[in-house]
Amino acid sequence: MAIVTLTTDFGTQDPFAGIMKGVILGLAPRAQIVDLTHQLPAFQIMAGALAIAGAWRWFPKKTVHVVVVDPGVGSARRPVLVEAGGHYFVGPDNGVLSLAAQQADKPRFRHLTNRKYFLGAISQTFHGRDVFAPIAARLAAGRLRASALGPLITDAATLSLSKPERISTRTWSGEVIHIDRFGNLITNFHIAEFPELERGRISLLAGIHPVDYMVRNYAEALPGEPVAILGSSGYLEIVINQDSAAARLGCAAGTPIELSFI
Repeated sequence: MAIVTLTTDFGTQDPFAGIMKGVILGLAPRAQIVDLTHQLPAFQIMAGALAIAGAWRWFPKKTVHVVVVDPGVGSARRPVLVEAGGHYFVGPDNGVLSLAAQQADKPRFRHLTNRKYFLGAISQTFHGRDVFAPIAARLAAGRLRASALGPLITDAATLSLSKPERISTRTWSGEVIHIDRFGNLITNFHIAEFPELERGRISLLAGIHPVDYMVRNYAEALPGEPVAILGSSGYLEIVINQDSAAARLGCAAGTPIELSFI
């Protein structure tokens, strides 16, 4: 029995995430359900895309990942299945699955059209329960082939992260792409594209705020001082030891970041 992960913006105050689990367990009683998070910022599709893109590779192959950040639920947007890297991804066709798909070779997108695998009555406001959860459960139980769910498509919605731009020989312009619950500023500078980050000899501007040095771990940072660190996902982050860099520096997603190599 495969693992099913759930990533949503539902929160835990309401029963929506629990209802999805009930649907999955009703169809696949032996499924292992893992809550990646239900605390994504409401309606923020990019936040959902970043969350699953940073998590899926740490699960075994044949894991089914359900991602529901779906401000267009009930509209003409399609429900989709993505087969990528030996995993399944189920969610709305609004780009929330696209960053994960881009990390795998030859991802395949399917429009979920075979309604006999949905629940009987389809709500216009809760496709997590009526479409995505039953599809995930049946895939996890091994009861059907992906090809039975609908046709392949080549025009799925995609998101793309902004790319840093060189502004001088040793200086690049980027931006904050996400803020985590600790208030850390995750930038779009990745170690794969900027291997010089390993040396740690950099200076930054986060908006108008200077960040003068880089640390290897949070404990190396002086209290109250913003520093740079390589996060677990490989992105350069700006953090304050035991405080929120976002709040202290007044930064948000989209704040410009200037990176200089010394």
